[in-house]
Amino acid sequence: MEIELDYGRDGLRVTLPPEAEPTIIRKPAMPVPGDQRAEVISAIDTPISAPPLGELAAGAQSACILICDITRPVPNHLFLRPLIERLMSAGVPANAITVLIATGMHRPNLGDEMAELVGAPWVLDTVKVINHDAQDDGGHVFLGRTARHDCPVGIDRIFVDADIKIATGLVEPHFMAGYSGGRKVIAPGVAHHETIRTFHSARFMEHPAATSCNLDGNPLHETQLEIVEAINARSDTPVLGLNTVLDDQRNLVHATFGEIVASHERAVAFARQSCEVPVDGKFHTVVTSSAGYPLDKTYYQTVKGMVTPLDILAPGGTLIIASECSEGIGSDEFRAAQQRLVDLGPDAFLETLTVKSLADIDEWQTEMQLKPMRIGRVQLYAPGLGLGHDITGIDRIDDVPAAISQAIARHDDQRIAVIPEGPYVVPFARPMAAE
Repeated sequence: MEIELDYGRDGLRVTLPPEAEPTIIRKPAMPVPGDQRAEVISAIDTPISAPPLGELAAGAQSACILICDITRPVPNHLFLRPLIERLMSAGVPANAITVLIATGMHRPNLGDEMAELVGAPWVLDTVKVINHDAQDDGGHVFLGRTARHDCPVGIDRIFVDADIKIATGLVEPHFMAGYSGGRKVIAPGVAHHETIRTFHSARFMEHPAATSCNLDGNPLHETQLEIVEAINARSDTPVLGLNTVLDDQRNLVHATFGEIVASHERAVAFARQSCEVPVDGKFHTVVTSSAGYPLDKTYYQTVKGMVTPLDILAPGGTLIIASECSEGIGSDEFRAAQQRLVDLGPDAFLETLTVKSLADIDEWQTEMQLKPMRIGRVQLYAPGLGLGHDITGIDRIDDVPAAISQAIARHDDQRIAVIPEGPYVVPFARPMAAE
């Protein structure tokens, strides 16, 4: 049997060993609108818990639209122009509309990459498109600290000062914040580095509720909601959100628009139907991916694919993940964190994190890698990573079928789970019936 894992732009075909008894874990099929652009426009024109955009924008002098950076396959080409056209029709000058790329602590998206991200030359020709810079102190407005989790709040000044504020994004499972999209595009998307480093510190990351698909009691989600409240307190108009949901072929299957919290809740409710997949029992061998391009460009993002299937990985089991890692490890800061992990070992590395109120940049991803390492053995297929493998802290494999066959023999268990789409699907183990 041959399966295809999401890998780079073209996928990775893997021939399973004959002894394998695979369970393929995919999203259930979702109806794809005949006209995906019309689906988005319909959402814009029927806002949730908010007046129509044209009404809100009447008399506004400025607007800011947030978009995710290149790490997420958001269909910006479907909605940016309709949003901008409605703002301009309401009287907002084109030169006062900014598309702000929510990079968080990631690198900026420039040149051809920015053009690919925006997806519409008209947008680049009509309005300003710029990258957020989390380390520009003067470029942020500071709004105090959150009440529940004592997080300092600094948000990009362009967004806070805009009369109309719209966050756009993709609603998908997120291994820390429960689900992406909505409020997450603001923080960490356009937050100050101290805000980001606080709610990526160990007191947030090690919280049991900071996990995939969970919003209840999740300290990151609660902090993000308080940040939205702080921004709204300074404005006459509510922060708006446009959220999209994609199927496993990257087709848009759902869109919501309106008040940012309500529209996000609606999109999450829809996404849960496909992203959360119940599976019978746990597996000693799990084969997954890092979701292919653009998420698997770096090892930094690859960690997400290691964390999301943990509910179905049996203790002591083997997790095999394939990721192209075409840009290597990731940032210099992440590289340094990985080196510390290798030098100190998992337990000592974690001890260095728990004493910090501010996480070092990007070390939180290394902290998340500890979670699969606590459960079992992690093996990585990433031929493009080269010498970078030395600081991953996990096993390198050069042959996925051989690694699967060896894992089956090691565990004396022919059942394997295969998750072609990686972290965009979160399997949950349901108890096996007693024999």
